[in-house]
Amino acid sequence: MFFNLPTLLTWARIVAIPLIVGVFYANGLKPQMQNLIATILFVVVALTDWADGYLARKLKQTSSFGAFLDPVADKFLVCASLLILVQLDRVDAYVALVIIGREIAISALREWMAQIGASRSVAVHMLGKLKTTVQMIAVPFLLYHGDLFGLIDTHLWGTGLIWVAAVLTIWSMIFYLQKALPEIRAKAR
Repeated sequence: MFFNLPTLLTWARIVAIPLIVGVFYANGLKPQMQNLIATILFVVVALTDWADGYLARKLKQTSSFGAFLDPVADKFLVCASLLILVQLDRVDAYVALVIIGREIAISALREWMAQIGASRSVAVHMLGKLKTTVQMIAVPFLLYHGDLFGLIDTHLWGTGLIWVAAVLTIWSMIFYLQKALPEIRAKAR
């Protein structure tokens, strides 16, 4: 369904992206306040990823449109945040390029595999979910960019986690390409 509660939560994730980005362009806000607001927005919006899936199953409102839109919203959220973090010099451009490039490549691969009737060979795998989870933890740490509770250097932890996410990104891309290769070879003949 186009408009049910789970799908509306997914749409909210997409609509919130300009708010997260816009915080860093807001005049009059001190950098620490920008970081805090962007982090809170990101965390709240990222939690809707869990909530929409849970509600879709619980309310029996799963749909092919929701299944399509959910990962798109995640990718938009992470990619937009990474671009802001690169601009703020909190993430290496190579890391952002790897993560964003993989998302484009795997999305294209999934579309092509669907066209040839082999979409099951590139279905979402636990490795891809782990990659997304690590990204969703790393990004708010990097957005916050300070000491959390006076104990946790979020920039240090965020930087470490985003590099772990980059490694998982490459690993999951290789995994999906290997899964698709037999189908690609079969169709190339």
